[in-house]
Amino acid sequence: MSDTTDYVPPKVWTWQKGSGGRFANINRPIAGPTQDKDLPVGRHPMQLYSLGTPNGVKVTIMLEELLAQGHGGAEYDAWLVNIGAGDQFTSGFVDANPNSKIPALVDRSGPEPVRVFESGAILIHLAEKFGAFLPTDPAKRAECLSWLFWQVGSAPYLGGGLGHFYAYAPIKIEYAIDRFAMEVKRQMDVLDRRLGESEYLGGAEYTVADMAVWPWYGGMAKGLLYEAGEFLQVQEYKNVIRWADQIGERAAVKRGRMVNRTYGEPSSQLRERHEASDFETKTQDKVEAAKAEAGG
Repeated sequence: MSDTTDYVPPKVWTWQKGSGGRFANINRPIAGPTQDKDLPVGRHPMQLYSLGTPNGVKVTIMLEELLAQGHGGAEYDAWLVNIGAGDQFTSGFVDANPNSKIPALVDRSGPEPVRVFESGAILIHLAEKFGAFLPTDPAKRAECLSWLFWQVGSAPYLGGGLGHFYAYAPIKIEYAIDRFAMEVKRQMDVLDRRLGESEYLGGAEYTVADMAVWPWYGGMAKGLLYEAGEFLQVQEYKNVIRWADQIGERAAVKRGRMVNRTYGEPSSQLRERHEASDFETKTQDKVEAAKAEAGG
């Protein structure tokens, strides 16, 4: 890798497998599957293929919120996609999402399966299907969707930008870190100003906009992403912290954060959710197992 002070881009870029840092083993400049493997299918209407990252958590929160409202058609089977092992490049997953990114949803509630990929699209699909968490009043709907798509456009600066160069890149590049730190702080200020005048992002109601933004920017406000809380002085964003805490106390949000989670205490994880009726049983089993392991 060339020194950053004297690097001159070549006339034609070539792929260097060792240039991707922490994710070099799965990053590549081409699409499509690398192995033939079908996706598992459970018995519930919704089949979710995902991981407990911020983008994945958006959808599990939405599904759990719908179940909490009594929408039985939102029962789902959650299947873990190990992106570190390249599960997103199986033929089955590529059929569900040609972009090979989590999450992917297959809605099997109708006569033919419907694939939905990109987390924002999944949230809208579910909101419209069940008539929930997306206002019908034109002005309120526009405000909600504006903040939802704000997240879709902004989060790459937080994740692929600051997150990559601050936490994952093989070398620390001052220019890149400064560039993305400045932008993330600007974004946090945008949110803080909005949440200083409104209880939720879309207005007085909790909506898909909050579900989309919370895993990313709520996580950052609480210092949970990239160990960058002190670096970005996130305690300055009082309104974002108020909002993050308020949403984090919702029972469905707590459940949604557990699904397909692969880190933290065992009691905080529900690696896969295949039987809705077993959810609480499996969760309690994990709690008891964790207690036993800790000696009490």
